[in-house]
Amino acid sequence: QVHLVESGGGLVQPGGSLRLSCAASGSFASIYKMGWYRQGPGKQRELVATIIESGYQDFADSVKGRFTISRENGKDTVYLKMNGLKPKQTAVYYCNVQARINWWSSITDYSGQGGRVTVSS
Repeated sequence: QVHLVESGGGLVQPGGSLRLSCAASGSFASIYKMGWYRQGPGKQRELVATIIESGYQDFADSVKGRFTISRENGKDTVYLKMNGLKPKQTAVYYCNVQARINWWSSITDYSGQGGRVTVSS
């Protein structure tokens, strides 16, 4: 199984920056994709950014150019640096990992408990 530990959320003023981190641990063969989703008040969960093991990255249009995602494969850790935060980006941010428990098993999704990011003056 995969256990995810998230950190880095909190309160930030509009235009400010935060860095989220998510470390995966447990017993698994490999991690294919790591990333972040968010769910704002009264909204559905949506993609923020993902990065696969080759380094290919995908971003929501609303964060392109302001958010960056990086991954430390040796530490099975993913980081999301958020710049220029806006109040409408207040949400609970969830780490998501797609991993194989064994080399022959299918890829399974795992999500963290989420960390709240509040953008407010």
